[in-house]
Amino acid sequence: MNRNLILIITILIFLVGCNSSFQEKPNILFIMSDDHAYQAISAYDDRLIETPNIDRIADEGMLFTNASVTNSICAPSRAVILTGKHSHINGKIDNISKFDDTQMTFPQLFQKAGYQTAMFGKLHFGNNPKGIDDFLILPGQGDYINPKFLGKDRDTIITGYVTDVITDLTLDWFKNKRDKNRPFLTFYLHKAPHRAWWPSPEKFAEFYEKKFPEPETLYDDYSNRGSAAKSAEMNLLTHMQYMQDSKVRPSVFEKMKNVEPKILYARGDGTFFEPSANSFSNRYNRANDEQKKKYDITLDKISKDFEINWPNMTNKEKMQWKYQRYMQDYLATISSVDDNVGRVLDYLEDTGLDKNTIVVYTSDQGFYLGEHGWFDKRFMYEESIRMPFIIKYPGKIKPNTINEDIITNIDFAPTILDIAGINIPVSVQGNSFLNNLTENKNENWRQSMYYHYYEYPFYHHVQPHYGIRNKRYKLIHFYYDIDVWELYDLQEDPNELKNLFYSDDHQNIVKKLKKELYNLKKEYGNELSLADMRRISETDFGGLESNKSKK
Repeated sequence: MNRNLILIITILIFLVGCNSSFQEKPNILFIMSDDHAYQAISAYDDRLIETPNIDRIADEGMLFTNASVTNSICAPSRAVILTGKHSHINGKIDNISKFDDTQMTFPQLFQKAGYQTAMFGKLHFGNNPKGIDDFLILPGQGDYINPKFLGKDRDTIITGYVTDVITDLTLDWFKNKRDKNRPFLTFYLHKAPHRAWWPSPEKFAEFYEKKFPEPETLYDDYSNRGSAAKSAEMNLLTHMQYMQDSKVRPSVFEKMKNVEPKILYARGDGTFFEPSANSFSNRYNRANDEQKKKYDITLDKISKDFEINWPNMTNKEKMQWKYQRYMQDYLATISSVDDNVGRVLDYLEDTGLDKNTIVVYTSDQGFYLGEHGWFDKRFMYEESIRMPFIIKYPGKIKPNTINEDIITNIDFAPTILDIAGINIPVSVQGNSFLNNLTENKNENWRQSMYYHYYEYPFYHHVQPHYGIRNKRYKLIHFYYDIDVWELYDLQEDPNELKNLFYSDDHQNIVKKLKKELYNLKKEYGNELSLADMRRISETDFGGLESNKSKK
């Protein structure tokens, strides 16, 4: 045989072998919503809503019951996920501080490893995500109606409902832009169900007719907890806005005059301000005439009900009214997310891509759905720090598996890198839980997690705090304007209603947890003094924070 022919055949065999090996690398679809409470996924809890498509991922894979965020606020959580580092290390401690985009993020490592990368939806910070080949992302929080997107080459406004649009963009990429000879890492990132909750017109009408069960702690008076819970601006009755959140028309609100209770938010200098009608109008006016006609049907019902009934309601009835309005809109946006997740899962199955595609569903943190009378997140209490995390890994994870291991969002990056066979940088603070996906028991896995929240006083006036949580106990230290410790027994008191820190019977537990907390802070490189941590929280929130300095 001719030597040149032999050489050609040898090269071809080599190239085919390389390509075959390359193709065996798993595809990864990373789905993340914004502020999606685990209580609003029926695989976790079916009392509020059915989410059959998100549940499909759990049915075919693994659901984690102790997945937690390390700083329960949107942009910092996303920075933690991208870097695998705690907020004090990656620098994104709150929604205002700038993210250092010179640091390595895990999509960059996938890109270097030959993966095709794409991102569609809400990133929340920056307009040029590193390591992403193709993207269209929402600017900042983005809009629900006719959203604007930032792209690599152009910005564009797309007519439609944001959840549908993000899905359309993702499917278009799969169908028309994906390189079929390369594995992919695709970020499919929903804005929903972030505040203010604007459903699609169809879901708006549908869910307005629904009624939802109340959480048992809806009327919590915080009597057995410290001042941090009492001073937070997250109460449905006294802090949820009539126009932006409950969708009362500004014209009706103004006509009624002196609606009680008056909604006030504290500035850092001790003064207060009222929300304006713009919070409603700026969102409603993004709709075109056709869209407005559809929204108007339900908006008119809400305003009529409010105008007629609100003045005669007791405070308890007002709380109930606001809770139902909150759930109707919040869950309606989730219903759209679930429908659209189904569209993407169907495409993967129809094309056979599901056979070699790992699918992750998560959110950037938990969220209060009326528990303790609250909306929003931020606190280290369960509804806030527990986040959904569901993953299916064809051929590796047994279907319908429950995992109780304590994982956190610092672990997401190293795990996904490990799955793809990409080296994990030594700077990453999280751990890969790849073995936890395929083994029933991992004796060496962490038994507790570290949490730290910094942003204060705006928004929501939640005191900065840090703490430790294991499967039984939680120890929290609030430290800015106050110096308060709280201890909860999650087994005996799952609603976290009774602070046990000062209980004589629990001092050994306090001592043990304080020592473990100190060790975790040291391990993660956060041994700052209280004075230093207080100074970190003293940033300028658009002029709404005081200029006072802690001595």
